[in-house]
Amino acid sequence: MAMVPVTPLPPPAGLHILRRSPTTTAALRSPAMVAAAMSQHFLGFSTYSRCFVFKSLSLTRDPEVLSRRRRVSTVVSSTGNLTAPSSWESWKPDKKAVATPLLLSDVIWPAAGAFAAMAILGKMDQMISSKGISMSVAPLGAVSAILFTTPSAPAARKYNMFLAQIGCAAIGVVAFSVFGPGWLARSVALAASIAFMAIARANHPPAASLPLMFIDGAKFHHLNFWYALFPGAAACIILCLLQSIVCYMKDNLKF
Repeated sequence: MAMVPVTPLPPPAGLHILRRSPTTTAALRSPAMVAAAMSQHFLGFSTYSRCFVFKSLSLTRDPEVLSRRRRVSTVVSSTGNLTAPSSWESWKPDKKAVATPLLLSDVIWPAAGAFAAMAILGKMDQMISSKGISMSVAPLGAVSAILFTTPSAPAARKYNMFLAQIGCAAIGVVAFSVFGPGWLARSVALAASIAFMAIARANHPPAASLPLMFIDGAKFHHLNFWYALFPGAAACIILCLLQSIVCYMKDNLKF
């Protein structure tokens, strides 16, 4: 059989054949190149793959990834706020509050707002006394203190206040309907109210007393689920209007 010589075909135009060079391989494995690759960090992980770095950097610009990271950072920061101060530090006054100069107007205007709030609610009590209920209930005293003295506190936010007032009052009605009056209803209602405020991100401590007031107050039982709006949430509308006046006075009429 005759042997036919075979001639290799030339590579297509534009196609370049890459050949491994011992010199190039040794250079890539040199300590300088390895150190340069090890210096590329992303999220705390070192990598030798430049493609992985480019892909990871592109993911950081994705709006969905950014929003997910913001949510994670928010959860981490919120859980960090649960850290209690040391036992000795909690007995000392707040250094920032002590360092801030206290004006007479900073005392007079919140006190005047609280007086006006209880006077208005007391007048409304006289108008609805035939119904057997009261607008000037105890939790509103704590709400007044928060709104007038610390209006920038998280508990003074309108979202926190109204959502917690309505939700916790409704929890009290449900607990009374299921367990009746007694320690079990109070315990379940208080625990559920704290859990509700934590899940809803609506921290408003005075609202936790509304379920207990409904369970122990026979004069509120006939309201049923109307208790979620009255007297707590309805009275908070009046307190919010008075808070606007008090804040205006504190900012513009200083003495």
